[in-house]
Amino acid sequence: MPSLRWISSRMLSLAALATLAALLATAVAAQQQPANAEPKPASPEEQTATPATKPAPTPGDTGEASGGDNRSDSSLRLGVGDLLEVSVYGVPELSTKTRVSSNGDVYLPLVDYVHVAGLTAEEAQGVIEKRLEDGGFLKTPHVTLFVDEYASQGASVLGEVAKPGVYPVLGQQRLFDLISAAGGFTERAGRSVTVTRRSQPDKPVTVPIARNLTDNPDSNIDVFPGDTVIVRKADIVYVVGDVGRPTGLLMDNGNMTVLQAIALAGGTTKTAKLSGTAIIRKGATGMTQTPVHLKQMLAAKAPDVPLQADDILFIPTSTGKVVAGRTLEAAIQAASALSIVAIRP
Repeated sequence: MPSLRWISSRMLSLAALATLAALLATAVAAQQQPANAEPKPASPEEQTATPATKPAPTPGDTGEASGGDNRSDSSLRLGVGDLLEVSVYGVPELSTKTRVSSNGDVYLPLVDYVHVAGLTAEEAQGVIEKRLEDGGFLKTPHVTLFVDEYASQGASVLGEVAKPGVYPVLGQQRLFDLISAAGGFTERAGRSVTVTRRSQPDKPVTVPIARNLTDNPDSNIDVFPGDTVIVRKADIVYVVGDVGRPTGLLMDNGNMTVLQAIALAGGTTKTAKLSGTAIIRKGATGMTQTPVHLKQMLAAKAPDVPLQADDILFIPTSTGKVVAGRTLEAAIQAASALSIVAIRP
C-alpha cells in the first residue's frame, strides 16, 4: 500500500501539470488572437451611414464641401416681390411665371397658393413637388424654379443713372458694380452718392465720387440687399445772354465763380454790356437780382464772386433796348431754354 508521502507527492505533480497546461493554453490563445481579431470590413450599410455622423460644414467653412463661391447664392431666401419662373419636367402646361405676393405666396396651376417666402429655391422646389404628388396630379414630379428677379434681395439705384431701378445683390456687391449695372452716371450726375442701409435708415452714408472712379477706391463700399443708392444731381449754374455759348454748367463740388462760368461759356462777345451783368437767384422771398461788376473783375479791380446752385448769370447786350424791369424775365426765359452741357471747371 502506497505511503502517504508518495500520495502527497503525486498530487502535487498533477496540480503542477494542470497549472502548466493552463498557462500553455493561454499563451497559444494569445498568439492566435491577432490573426482572428483582424478588423472586419464595414458593410455597405455601415459605409453609407458613416458620412452621416460627420458634422456638416458651417457657412464659414471653405473647400468643396461648402460649395466654393456659390455658397452665398445657395443661401439666398425668397421674399416678397421676387419674380419666379416655375417649370415642371414633361408638363409644359404647368410652366408659369409668378411673383411672390405681399403675404409670401405664389399662385401655381393645379396646386393653388404655395407659401415660399423664407425658403431657398431648392426648398421651394421640394414643396411644390410634394403638393403636386400629394394632390394626385403627378407621380414623382420634377420641378425647376428659377428666380428672374430678386426684388427682396436687391438694392434700389436712383437718381442720375442711365437706368434707375432695383438690381439684385447676390453674393458680395460693391457700389461701382451696382452703378455699372444701372448703366452708369448721366451727364448731370453730381460728385457724391448717398447709400441708405435698410438696417440703419436714419444713418445714410455719403461717399465722394471722383471723375475717374479708380482715383478714389475707398468710395467703392459694399452694398447689401435692401439698400438704397441715390446718385445726386450735380449743382448747375446757367450762363445766358451775350456770351459765346449760353449754357448750363455743372459745378464740381459746388464751387464755381462768375469768371469761371463766363470762361466756360465761351466768354463775352464784343457787343456784351459788361456793366449790366447780374446774378439772378431764387431765395426764400422769390427771385432777386444782384449786380455784378464784371468789367472791374476782368480788369482785376474787383474780387471774383462765387456762384450758388441754380444761379443764373445774365450778361445783356449793349445794343439791345431792354425795357426796365423786364431784364429778370428775359434771363429766366433764356435759362429755361438751355440744354445742360457737361462742362466742369
